Amino acid sequence: MGSIDEETSLLQVEESLLQEEVKLYAEDGSVDINGNPPLKQTTGNWKACPFIFANECCERLAYYGIAKNLITYLTNELHETNVSAARHVMTWQGTCYITPLIGALIADAYWGRYWTIACFSAIYFSGMVALTLSASVPGLKPEECIGSICPPATTAQQAVLLSGLYLIALGTGGIKPCVSSFGADQFDHTDPSERVRKASFFNWFYFSINIGAFVSSTLLVWVQENCGWELGFLIPTVFMGLATVSFFFGTPLYRFQKPRGSPVTKVCQVLVAAYRKSNLKEVPQEKQKLLYESWDRDSALNRKIEQTEGYKKIFDPSHFSFLNLSFVRFGSNQIDQSAGFLTKPRLSQTMKLFLIRGCYAL
Repeated sequence: MGSIDEETSLLQVEESLLQEEVKLYAEDGSVDINGNPPLKQTTGNWKACPFIFANECCERLAYYGIAKNLITYLTNELHETNVSAARHVMTWQGTCYITPLIGALIADAYWGRYWTIACFSAIYFSGMVALTLSASVPGLKPEECIGSICPPATTAQQAVLLSGLYLIALGTGGIKPCVSSFGADQFDHTDPSERVRKASFFNWFYFSINIGAFVSSTLLVWVQENCGWELGFLIPTVFMGLATVSFFFGTPLYRFQKPRGSPVTKVCQVLVAAYRKSNLKEVPQEKQKLLYESWDRDSALNRKIEQTEGYKKIFDPSHFSFLNLSFVRFGSNQIDQSAGFLTKPRLSQTMKLFLIRGCYAL
């Protein structure tokens, strides 16, 4: 009896030690820089956040330092008309808000948030350098006005300026959709205490954005108007360099989430699958048995289904019948059948896009 009690107590001690060891590591699927489960004491949390805040603050300072006074620069220094300058600025700003779709797709499906931010920060910085050179090197900007005669910028001068601006647009497209999510990755959502800190993180993150925007809208605008555009563009370029360096300095402290696929990719897969089977047109009622999806515990929707071995059979097709074709199975064996159909969450995501479009069309 004594030996049994000793073994029981030893097992209890081992179990408690294992539980304590598990609590030492983040349990949200993240990894450290070496690909191992991250220790909570040495990675993530508030220890990693100052580098992310500095990156965001400096990046926003650099962006607004260019955007706030860009029309004035184009009209006064490149001698563009107000209409032409406004058109260039609006097109550039619109591009800045479209490129995050590219950055988000790359981060979710391929590179992950860290490498997307790192690579696009380098692109961003190169654009800032090109823009600063275009304002500093005499051969890259038009000659000064003589009386009322203002020589326009040459094609080469415009090319240097626009290449810098659109490199910035591409760079901000990789940073904007990733940096806030990357900051949230530093907190383990399975830990109640870290969940509370995550909510506080977004307050400080938004504060850092506004600090950068405030400095650029006041001090930098004054510098550009009174000290010259060379210094006015050099300062945000330096801050963008600091943003990149700050982000890399925090690398040993970060927690990393692996890419898990992009919703855009999944939606495209549904559309491609439906298009490839479009020759079927509508599936007759007597052939509803063709509509299958692979078994997935997360694919429960409010529709009547019949559970079969390994599959679910769809009996209530949605109004988007052409999308339901992505579930049609082909082939006479199970391997061929499974190659052609997708899970219901992917279809539901695609349908939601069409429903949203319908709401805006009203």
